[in-house]
Amino acid sequence: MAQTAAPAAPATAAAFPSAADIEAQVVTRKTRRGAGNLFFAQTGTVPHLAPLPERPTLVDYFKLRFMATSNHCLQSANRALSKGMSEEIVLACLLHDTAQDLIKVDHGWWGAQLYEPYVSAKVSFAIRYHQVLRFYEDQEHGYEYPDLYRRLFGHDYRPEPYIERTDQMVRNHKWYLAPRLVTVNDLYAFDPRVQPQLEHFTDIIGRHFKQPKDGLGFDGSPTAHMWRSLAMPDHPL
Repeated sequence: MAQTAAPAAPATAAAFPSAADIEAQVVTRKTRRGAGNLFFAQTGTVPHLAPLPERPTLVDYFKLRFMATSNHCLQSANRALSKGMSEEIVLACLLHDTAQDLIKVDHGWWGAQLYEPYVSAKVSFAIRYHQVLRFYEDQEHGYEYPDLYRRLFGHDYRPEPYIERTDQMVRNHKWYLAPRLVTVNDLYAFDPRVQPQLEHFTDIIGRHFKQPKDGLGFDGSPTAHMWRSLAMPDHPL
């Protein structure tokens, strides 16, 4: 399968910081960039969070905890749906970035782990490896390296060796297209006239998400503690 490396600096590289510039900004910040959205305030102070129901569902988390990522994920899932992609791909798009409310570093791996007990292996594969594939163009399938990453990482940034090794594995895997299609729908600008609602996807969630009867975070699954961290981010211990 044809594959291109992360692109070289564009002709307009002066418009973007270098990787060294990004590194120099670390000591100017009051928060780490890898902290999840629930754990810091972009401006001012963090707000009180509404309590979750006794047996919280995925829909409850979307409405009460995934506020920072929900619109982006809804837009991504809506695009996949409008392009006639499979329900598994639509679900992967709906879930792919929600772990960023918990943690941003390696959010693909964190997200796949968060959802593994409740979705198919293909969906978790797509969530896990969209993070890797986003660093590598695939023009055959309509994915270009975004300028956003030149701003976030630097125009001369090269992915870490573990990312490059994982990319080699994924693009030779039978499910390569699953995470690739997540990146294709993982846009950073959507038509503002389109406002998808979570209710558009509840049937897909019902068919492909195994909601535990005791509620997410309280079902004794290997990832229940991750859901509790999202449910109760103000607990000091």
